[in-house]
Amino acid sequence: VNEKSLMKNLVKNYSITGGGKSVEVPIYAAVAAAAVAEATDLANTAINPTSVTITAAEVGIMTTLTDLARNSASRNVAADIGQLFGNAIAKKIDVDILAKFDGFSVTAGSASTVLAPAGIFNAAAVLSSLGLDPSECYAVMHPHVAYDLKSGMTNTFAGLPSDVSNEAMRTGYVGQLAGIKLFETANMGNTGTAGNYKVGIFHRDALAIAMMQDLKLETQRDASLRADEIVATAVYGVGELHDSYGVELHVNSSIVS
Repeated sequence: VNEKSLMKNLVKNYSITGGGKSVEVPIYAAVAAAAVAEATDLANTAINPTSVTITAAEVGIMTTLTDLARNSASRNVAADIGQLFGNAIAKKIDVDILAKFDGFSVTAGSASTVLAPAGIFNAAAVLSSLGLDPSECYAVMHPHVAYDLKSGMTNTFAGLPSDVSNEAMRTGYVGQLAGIKLFETANMGNTGTAGNYKVGIFHRDALAIAMMQDLKLETQRDASLRADEIVATAVYGVGELHDSYGVELHVNSSIVS
């Protein structure tokens, strides 16, 4: 089984255990300390957290593998199907988390402008102004968007005398800008308009996934059909914890898709 989910590793992870289909995540408001005079009693600071409830739902996929198809194949078809199903579940998890970018309270950029390093630095400034550590922040974009970012950083792939330009030219990879780690995923589609995409730049505490059941593969024999049903399921929920901890950039891609 090959289960790869990029977004799951970039957000807060919770487990739903002990009954029930949801988990309630407490959200604490920032508090401030103040100077006090000697021998003066401190005033009481009320801590009244709000909460976000993340409710799990089931996702799944099923196929029927006949004995004839399995026995006549040159490969282990059941194992191949397991890998396909694992990837499908992982993609569904990514797509569900990526959809939460729309809930970020800060939007920037333009659907007519390609992504430039300034866009990443702009978002980094927004998040840093909230006291968030850039090393715990991530930028996630479609490869078509990353193409334009790399083009601008390399003088249209001619190269520039800088480490980040050299790395982009050498490996095709931009690992970090403004302290923010950059990731590409084809699981983020366009906005529905050719060439228009969104980029999510966020702190890891902005979003969360709550797992009740991770990927599970099962088979069930259907003797009269001379076949086995192969079923893959997962039970989870996704949610937004802090909408101010993320920036949604609207950008254009010069690779129209």
